[in-house]
Amino acid sequence: MDTSTLLSRAQFAFTIGYHYLFPQLTMGLALLILILKTLYLWRKDERYNIAARFWARIFAITFIMGVVTGIPMEFQFGTNWARFSVFAGDIIAQTLAMEGAFAFFIESAFLGIFLFGEHVFGQKIHWFSSFMVWLGTWASGAFIIASNAWMQHPVGYTVAANGRLHISDYWAVLFNSWILPQYLHTMSGAVITGSFVMSGLGAYYLLTKKYIDYGRLFVTLGMIVGLLASGFQLFPSGDLEGLQVTAYQPAKLAGMEGLFQTEKGAGIVIIGQPDTATGRLDNPIIVPNGLSFLTYRRWTAEVKGLNAFPPDQRPDSIELLYYSYHIMVGLGTIFIGIMGLAFLLWLWGRRLFQSRWKGMLWILMLATPFPFIANTAGWFTTELGRQPWIVYGVLHTAQGSSTTLSVGNVLFTLLGFAGMYLLLGLLYVVLVVYEALRGPEPAVEETTTDEWQPASSTYEQKHYQPAHEEHPPKEQLDYKPENQAKKGSSKGVTALEVIAGTILAFVVELIQLRRRK
Repeated sequence: MDTSTLLSRAQFAFTIGYHYLFPQLTMGLALLILILKTLYLWRKDERYNIAARFWARIFAITFIMGVVTGIPMEFQFGTNWARFSVFAGDIIAQTLAMEGAFAFFIESAFLGIFLFGEHVFGQKIHWFSSFMVWLGTWASGAFIIASNAWMQHPVGYTVAANGRLHISDYWAVLFNSWILPQYLHTMSGAVITGSFVMSGLGAYYLLTKKYIDYGRLFVTLGMIVGLLASGFQLFPSGDLEGLQVTAYQPAKLAGMEGLFQTEKGAGIVIIGQPDTATGRLDNPIIVPNGLSFLTYRRWTAEVKGLNAFPPDQRPDSIELLYYSYHIMVGLGTIFIGIMGLAFLLWLWGRRLFQSRWKGMLWILMLATPFPFIANTAGWFTTELGRQPWIVYGVLHTAQGSSTTLSVGNVLFTLLGFAGMYLLLGLLYVVLVVYEALRGPEPAVEETTTDEWQPASSTYEQKHYQPAHEEHPPKEQLDYKPENQAKKGSSKGVTALEVIAGTILAFVVELIQLRRRK
């Protein structure tokens, strides 16, 4: 593989790895926001509604970053992977276009309604918009997974006389058997990320004694959803992923497990360092017969090692594949332990929130970044294991890159992306930290009335209130439809503002046009 192709692979790995930091959080938060909004309508506790709006602001900032960093991904198919685009574009373009035309449109449109339409449309439509944001976000993930699943397990195509692939069975591509396990595994990983971020911020609030009620709410919801998602990540989604890798990509399985020699009753490696020069693992800790049972459901089943495949059919970076897989699995196991222990303390007389157990809150807070690492390692495992194929069993990676790019061209754009993404990352951190420190309490804004105050010549200053409230929120308030409109505003004007706000939702959230005190 030439240097230009290697650098193109490095650039794609960097840009997509950076990009996926944001969609995994939005896909996880979309479900949690829907749960918060549902709890509000069910229990009529205003704290749930305020919490949903708070996390929607963080969702919006993250969504913008996902859009900005996602745009260069599709351009790289033409700039760096032109031969792959010519060869398989008739198939890949279908699912990518559907993601943009359907899922992204739904997600972005209803996000604007959720952010700006509560005052106009009422609580039921506001809940519906949160549902549609979740649906659009997860549908976007489904179309992207369908594209990747076809590259992992190509189906529904024919080879034309000119050597290009054409789609022959549209439904075979959309309902590829590879999609469901990979989709379930990816979505549960995203929910883990959202849950750890929510519980981590809640733990921070509790440790700093700020927004105590919301801190407890965030920790509780994040912990419960995170525990369920972490368990689901292990079984059944992780198990299903392992079974299909065993069936269709046995060389990837051997590389993931560091299995150099074919074995009957193969063990599963807990710790070890692969030595590709000698074809063995150094300092291994192995569970006997574990791999045979997990892959074939028989303790003595034969599992193919790397020696069973020609050198040009093996993954080309065994060490990186092996460590990526074990980082993912190791962190996933730790997540179950963290959330499980927090749940037990929560059940045990709510000891999780007592000062003597604040060490658990420290663990929840410090564990916030690790799901991002685990998800990134999981995608590295998926993509490194497919090598040396860009379309498994059909097109080699070396045959898919652009032929006109020099090493200098790719290195220049790689460095450019690195510098640009550094600045974007710093901006994102500043915005999210600002929102986190500002907290979930309603913002304060200036309002005016048509009447002069009897004791002053200045206009009245009021706290910002949710559409259905007339007084600052108490611990629990019921929804009052008669208080939908703000004093001094007309519904017609507000509707126009909502339409404009929907179109400009992303820009408005970034530059914070509203003045707050």
